[in-house]
Amino acid sequence: MAVPETKSRALYLRLLRYVAPYWRMFTLSILAMVLVAATEPLFPALMKPLLDGSFVNKDPTTIRYIPFALVGLFLVRGVFGFVSDYALSWVSNRVVFDLRAEMFGRLVNLPTRYYDDASSGALISKLSYDVTGVTGAATSVLTVMVRDSLTVAGLLAWMFYLDWKLSLITLVVGPVIALVIRSFSGRLRQVSRDAQHAMGDITHVLDEAIGCHKVVKVFGGQEYEQRHFGAAIKRMRDFAMRQTIAAGASVPLVQLCAAVAVAVIVYYSTQQSGAGAVTVGSFVSFMTATLMLLSPLKRLTGVNAGLQRGLAAAESVFAVIDEKPEEDSGTQSLDRAQGRIEFEHLCFTYPNAARPALDDVNLEIAAGETVALVGGSGGGKTTLANLIPRFYQPSAGRILLDGIDTQTLTLASLRANLALVSQDVVLFNDTVAANIAYGPLAGASEAAIAAAAEAAHAMEFIREMAQGMQTIIGENGVRLSGGQRQRLAIARALLKNAPVLILDEATSALDTESERVVQAALDTLMRGRTTLIIAHRLSTIEKADRIVVLQHGRIAEIGSHAELLAHDGLYAHLYKIQFAVEEDTSGQQQNRVRARGRPFAAI
Repeated sequence: MAVPETKSRALYLRLLRYVAPYWRMFTLSILAMVLVAATEPLFPALMKPLLDGSFVNKDPTTIRYIPFALVGLFLVRGVFGFVSDYALSWVSNRVVFDLRAEMFGRLVNLPTRYYDDASSGALISKLSYDVTGVTGAATSVLTVMVRDSLTVAGLLAWMFYLDWKLSLITLVVGPVIALVIRSFSGRLRQVSRDAQHAMGDITHVLDEAIGCHKVVKVFGGQEYEQRHFGAAIKRMRDFAMRQTIAAGASVPLVQLCAAVAVAVIVYYSTQQSGAGAVTVGSFVSFMTATLMLLSPLKRLTGVNAGLQRGLAAAESVFAVIDEKPEEDSGTQSLDRAQGRIEFEHLCFTYPNAARPALDDVNLEIAAGETVALVGGSGGGKTTLANLIPRFYQPSAGRILLDGIDTQTLTLASLRANLALVSQDVVLFNDTVAANIAYGPLAGASEAAIAAAAEAAHAMEFIREMAQGMQTIIGENGVRLSGGQRQRLAIARALLKNAPVLILDEATSALDTESERVVQAALDTLMRGRTTLIIAHRLSTIEKADRIVVLQHGRIAEIGSHAELLAHDGLYAHLYKIQFAVEEDTSGQQQNRVRARGRPFAAI
């Protein structure tokens, strides 16, 4: 599909704006290229006096100075060529730096819904692969066009000076070359887009295989993943070959046109030389200039492939940069909230969902109160919690913090009053201390970090580490157990000391002993805070001040643990089922223990 020239021009001009801040270095590169291009016609120009003056006329002055002129010419070309390449590389790397920084800055400020729809592998590919393609169009393509266009102009000027009739033959191939380039442009752009998508697929499969390597091993998924990855790299290879065909086919066609022109020139020149109209030096000089035209013409033809790849990459890069960041229309700031939360007629529906996730939810939570959200899967528990920090925007209704609509608060002010501890603990490949004192907390003192870790019952395992607080914990805390990771997350929340705490299945994935330690840390964390607990294991929320039972996005029951059991409704039904399962599991474990204690013959 061909792209309109106006759109391509606008895209390219936008790309050049990233070069503009470095116009001095870029201008230096262009000037150096101009000087290199200006010296290009000097070599064929030296051929005429070299042959006519040295070999034909035996002029001693020419014989003496022409070798020095040749050395000086290539010395000047080498110096200016180095300056041009260095300055261009400097600008290119700065453009890559700026684009990546801007893309990453936009990524960390995009709404949660964007990440729900986007593949992490594709996003990584955009930052690592697509950006490098952009710089080719932003710098290299432009400079090649400047340098080689000037070189072609200079060589043609010299050729017209020598023989304008022969030069006109060379110009005939110009429109043919332009037609060839134009016919391949649309194809190159589309194939470049496809290649970028294929690279995103490769990165996505690789990211999944690495992140899920334990599942791959246990369930024997190696062959499946290899086939999956093989299909992705095959698509990339196919698109790369299509790029090569589209880019490479134009070059021999251009060279063929040039070769025909050269053949006609040779034939015509030999006819003239027979009549004595052309000297040997003039002919060799003209032929040298003609042959020297082939390289810049080839580069000018090939520059179209780089330009189309760069513009396709620019479309991908600017698509990320142009994404709308999280909506932050709030203007009010709240220093430290008391923690009173109100949900008023709250509704929320996910895109393309058959029914709302939340439907007219009304709930008041007093400051310092602990409220648990329970119910079956899909009841709306996590959705309700996700609306408090404005990860998503309500479809209707509103949420109030201390009587203030959270939509009127700035995101920074709202989230500064919230702390989150979830089942899926997020840790970074950094030190223990850096994971506890994360973000704005990075300036916390060692004593404050240690106090938070102590309160979270984390110091007992931190002390056993070789480097203590400065120990690198690996990607997402891979060197720690589940309970240890959870305690670091609790320490992070303790250090933040936010008045509102959200616990999303914080102990569901832990064994009994780890759960006991983590629960003790959570009890410390919850003290004096408004706490919203999302739990499937009902035994962990029996001490909550109130329990809210959600069913199909609506509140079905509210009360304390004892009140809801006495009511014998949905909560009591869920509790009885879970209690029976836990009793059965406990009985099986006791039987296994007794069996291990009996003699083998008695079993």
